[in-house]
Amino acid sequence: MRDQRESEIAAASDYELAALSARGDRMAFGVLAERAAPVAFDLLRRMGAQKALAEDLAQDAMIAALKAIHTYRGDAPFTAWVMRIAARLYFKRYARDARTELMADPVDPETPSGEAERQSHARMDLDRALARLSKGERTCVSLCHGVGMTHEEIAALTTLPLGTVKSHVNRGMAKLRRLMAAETV
Repeated sequence: MRDQRESEIAAASDYELAALSARGDRMAFGVLAERAAPVAFDLLRRMGAQKALAEDLAQDAMIAALKAIHTYRGDAPFTAWVMRIAARLYFKRYARDARTELMADPVDPETPSGEAERQSHARMDLDRALARLSKGERTCVSLCHGVGMTHEEIAALTTLPLGTVKSHVNRGMAKLRRLMAAETV
């Protein structure tokens, strides 16, 4: 009987699982959490959160998602919905500092040294490339291309002017292209 129930839960859509979760079905929410928590963690790391903070915020995002599960409409994957929650929690936690740092002019990344230089011929992965962007660029690019938020949504979330968000996204993407192209040569 339990195996049949697990099969039914595993085959259910995000919306069906959310509806079951809203009625108190812990197994249904467990499946949603298994899918969404690692994705939220990865987003938070790409946005610049240290590992421990990313773990805490991903867990907080799952708790917030459970509390608000009745509001999930199913018009986007559950993982995308949780990523938005995680991003908002990240900004709430660092709202004052984030505004100051995001408005600052980007600092050019330091020249790689020692071991990093020896490995510069290896292909750079996206996380390493993102780490070389300024905090503002990394955050705006992650929200735009990682979460799928519009420039207007990012501006509202970060309280940055729309033009600043657009500049961070455009400049960040241009740097990522250059960094990734340089590593493939």
